Amino acid sequence: MIATLLLLGFLNVGDALVSPDGTGRLPAMGWNSWNEYGCDINDDVFIRVAELMVNLGLKDLGYQYVNIDDCWSVKGTTRDNATRRIIPDPVKFPRGIKHVADEMHARGLKLGIYGDAGTQTCGGYPGSLGYEEVDAAAWSEWGVDCESFPPSFHRIKSTEEWVDVPYMYPDDGGSPDGYVPPGYDWSTSNSSIRYNRMRDALLAQNHTIQYSLCIWGHANVVAWRMYSDIYPAWTGTHQGSQALMPILNQAAFYGNVSNFWGRNDWDMLEVGNGNLTLEENRSHFALWAALKSPLVIGTRLDAIRPEILAVLKAEELIAFNQDPVYGAGARPYRWDGLLRGVHAFLLNTKEAERDMELEFAQVPGLEQTATGRGPYLVHDMWTGEDIGIFSESVVLRVKRHDTAAVRITTVDGKGKATMGTNTTQI
Repeated sequence: MIATLLLLGFLNVGDALVSPDGTGRLPAMGWNSWNEYGCDINDDVFIRVAELMVNLGLKDLGYQYVNIDDCWSVKGTTRDNATRRIIPDPVKFPRGIKHVADEMHARGLKLGIYGDAGTQTCGGYPGSLGYEEVDAAAWSEWGVDCESFPPSFHRIKSTEEWVDVPYMYPDDGGSPDGYVPPGYDWSTSNSSIRYNRMRDALLAQNHTIQYSLCIWGHANVVAWRMYSDIYPAWTGTHQGSQALMPILNQAAFYGNVSNFWGRNDWDMLEVGNGNLTLEENRSHFALWAALKSPLVIGTRLDAIRPEILAVLKAEELIAFNQDPVYGAGARPYRWDGLLRGVHAFLLNTKEAERDMELEFAQVPGLEQTATGRGPYLVHDMWTGEDIGIFSESVVLRVKRHDTAAVRITTVDGKGKATMGTNTTQI
């Protein structure tokens, strides 16, 4: 389905919306119900997840959002006759959404909820089209802290106010995105109009709500959301969803459009799901962290395998993702690796374990030193231990589909080994 993405705040600075309390400045971290529960949800699921996030130490590492995905309301277009609000499913949530939010807040966590820019959600539940102000007020009153907002079923609305503009979305009868006229202003598209309506409605509330958007790569938003949803496999597609490598290949071209207050979202983490090997789970987490994507867990936390929990709790990779000084994500510097500043991530895409050489002279930033060759201290971000001091290069043994994550500093371990910015290698 959808993961947390962009931001919402109260003050407009330049092209970014920022919040006084810092909400949305860094990539969101949390848990989402869709990948493992789908529509089989109720309030006990989320309260139990909140307890586990605290007890497993995830909250202490920055995971804070517990996100309710689709299927939480009464199905169809039914709304309360008096308030016009969406009605929470009385069986799944007998005490309402506010009760769940209160349970999250009591544990120092936050609650996210799934909405829709159309008349219905993907699952056929009520959307917010035409009710943005009503729904935003409800989220605020209930204590919701994040809203995920895709554009499902927006084609159903056909009044003059919402008539589809050309080139906005291929399925609307317009031309595919690849055939837009030069200089087309996407801010005039129906997608932008609809998202801005909810943005403005949320801004009018007295409760900060992080705003998460999705349109599956259309309407010129491929820079911040992959074309399709994520699927727990290394390569290939499944019913329109993309495996890890297709998404990563897409993401590699858009590292320069994500920074503080606005984040590329490469969809929820599938760590722990499907038939991914341990090494593939490690690569998935390391590279989503390196790209500064939101880190939203999508696996069951009860009875989670220790090795999977260890991946999700990799403190130095989380620290890179949540760096308060360097906001941009990793960017490729050659096609067999990614690098960002003094951090390097080496992904082995081959089908066998192999040695991978990190040549210091090729690392952007390190090239700006006197020789670009060291000596440098190389530190393992997975284990938290130093690997050693090296000149010219370091050779790392990397298992099939695994990712080595290292930090490069001066030999005393205290100074940056570069005058440039952080970097990453794939």
